[in-house]
Amino acid sequence: MSARAPHPACPCGGRPVGAAFADCCGRYIGHFDEVPAPDAEALMRSRYSAFVREDAAYLLATWHASTRPASLSFDAGTQWLGLAVRGHRAIDADHAEVEFVARSRLHGRATRLHERSRFVREAPGGRARWYYVDGDLF
Repeated sequence: MSARAPHPACPCGGRPVGAAFADCCGRYIGHFDEVPAPDAEALMRSRYSAFVREDAAYLLATWHASTRPASLSFDAGTQWLGLAVRGHRAIDADHAEVEFVARSRLHGRATRLHERSRFVREAPGGRARWYYVDGDLF
């Protein structure tokens, strides 16, 4: 009898820390139609995980229609190194901001994306869900 291998931790750092992908961002990414992210921070974390997994369909689906690009491409060879959420602020019931730092490496060069992102909650088709609108870089 062999020991069961542990599930890999979620790229976003997990909620709680070290949570498996399926128990963290995977439930939102894999079941977008049925399980929307409950708040802006959970959506932002799941979007980070989608970047790590190069899941353009999820990223576009969670991008607000007013700012959504027609398509996405990914830099081949990008290695995502980690996510640090610096703050989550609810402005009102349907608007929020999340400040984060995402670290990556591309062709041996380390980079940091420090952004304060804006999110809006809307209910297209009757189901309320959060959408990424835009952000300010630091």
